[in-house]
Amino acid sequence: MKSDHLVRVGVLGAGAWARAAHLPGYRRDPRCRIVAIADTLVDRARIPLALANGSELVERDDIDLVDVCTPSHTHFELAWAALEAGKHVLCEKPVAYDFRDTLRARDLARRKGVKTKVGLTFRYSPAMRYMRELVAGGFIGRPFIFNGYEQNSQWLDPMNPLRQVDPDADQSILQVSSLEGYGAPIIDLAHLLVGSDLTQVVGTMRNFIPERMVRATGRMMRMNIDDGDIFLGEFASGALCSVQTSFVTVGNYPGIEARVFGSNGALICRLVEEAGICETLRAATPDRVEFRELDVPAWCYPPGGSRHESWRTLFYANLISSFIGEIVNGGEANEGDFGDGAWVQEVINAVERSFRERRWVSLPMDD
Repeated sequence: MKSDHLVRVGVLGAGAWARAAHLPGYRRDPRCRIVAIADTLVDRARIPLALANGSELVERDDIDLVDVCTPSHTHFELAWAALEAGKHVLCEKPVAYDFRDTLRARDLARRKGVKTKVGLTFRYSPAMRYMRELVAGGFIGRPFIFNGYEQNSQWLDPMNPLRQVDPDADQSILQVSSLEGYGAPIIDLAHLLVGSDLTQVVGTMRNFIPERMVRATGRMMRMNIDDGDIFLGEFASGALCSVQTSFVTVGNYPGIEARVFGSNGALICRLVEEAGICETLRAATPDRVEFRELDVPAWCYPPGGSRHESWRTLFYANLISSFIGEIVNGGEANEGDFGDGAWVQEVINAVERSFRERRWVSLPMDD
């Protein structure tokens, strides 16, 4: 794509997350413009061009990038249609519930010569960008252990309606929920910071609050879903990890904490809005074992950004900037693409299998 060409964006879905993160990110980047927004509730789409039909948006000739920000069960079909139409695609997680479908979408994108990105929001936080830079520069030495947490108390109150659940699911079987919706970002960070693939996982899941208000039905229902989980993993490099996710543990949103310990030092990145600050980064070394806070350099922030703004707009501005830059500049650069999304989803699928079969599961998974 020519560097002087504005990337023309079509957004599928105008719900709360699109309004809070996606749309402000595009408006913040002068290299792109929003052409159309499609939503089944067309009044939510409003400007610039409101459409009720996603297929109509995907087929438009004046759109380069399609952003899939709809309920998760629609992601794969919409992303696939956009790729077949030759569009670049940003898709919220998961692209598909089965990692093999995400791999198929990755391969289709490569055949079409377009780029993809998954909404793995937290790898784009300024503090996390700096943490990655420090790890790559050898600050911690060889990674030994990664501890990851993504948890908060959003649905500790069973009267708070759950959104993306299937009220018709078999309630005798525990359905994956927190592991997929909340585990994906911290699994992505483990991969990113350790710099190695997982070779084995073992994990368990629990349904702590069985009766919930379900938005689709408007009433209390038995919802046998994973609202808390823990798994252990072994990396090909020899490093170890533990990951814990839940949306019924007391704490503020989004509740991300990534810790990495190595031969030369340790880093802890906390992405939680507390006392008006949305992120902190702390470090320790063998000669200074008490953790101290690090200043995140200005280059890690989007224009006008600071850790005092909402994490939604701050982190997503970096995600949008990353993708628009990859599209405009061409070349091979494409971080957090459908290939990364497939790796994350394969780990999720493996942990689910581990729970159901009560055993360690090897990666990559067999059929």
